[in-house]
Amino acid sequence: MGSSSESWFEKLEKIAQDIATGQGCVLYDIEMVGAGKGRVLRLYIDKDDGGVGIEDCSNVSKALNQILDTQDVVPGEEYNLEVSTPGLDRHLKKKWHFEKAIGKKIYVRLPKALGSFGVEEKSIMAMKQIEEVLQAVENNDLVFNIRNISVRVPWEQVEKAKVVFELKTNSKKKK
Repeated sequence: MGSSSESWFEKLEKIAQDIATGQGCVLYDIEMVGAGKGRVLRLYIDKDDGGVGIEDCSNVSKALNQILDTQDVVPGEEYNLEVSTPGLDRHLKKKWHFEKAIGKKIYVRLPKALGSFGVEEKSIMAMKQIEEVLQAVENNDLVFNIRNISVRVPWEQVEKAKVVFELKTNSKKKK
């Protein structure tokens, strides 16, 4: 009977995941922002190939609205529903978010300096922010190469992380 102990947010996450999957997408993240009548429920959807379009967002939004209008899932005042993609500088919160970002430059903010994670190199021991290419996710560690030093940080220790969008400038030659 375990579903009665489930929070409204967990219930919402399951419904949203089912709807996103039904539309050929994956649920990337959910957040509730604001208060009172200004609340906004934001869903971020993605696809394995990254090709989420306006139609995908619209379809997920309509399908979710139908369920949320008939089931009283979200407590409190009214709210607005927004469905979009995580964007190019997407936030990384879950382990699989980091796994999909391997090989990309990411920004990471930590609660403690790298020295507290076993880094002994004096030039980087005090760092609490990293902006480097994510080399790997091994077990529960994010692996970076900082100044030719292999650095491991437990992903659960990350306060904030996001993909750093880099504009490639020399991809096309002018004629």
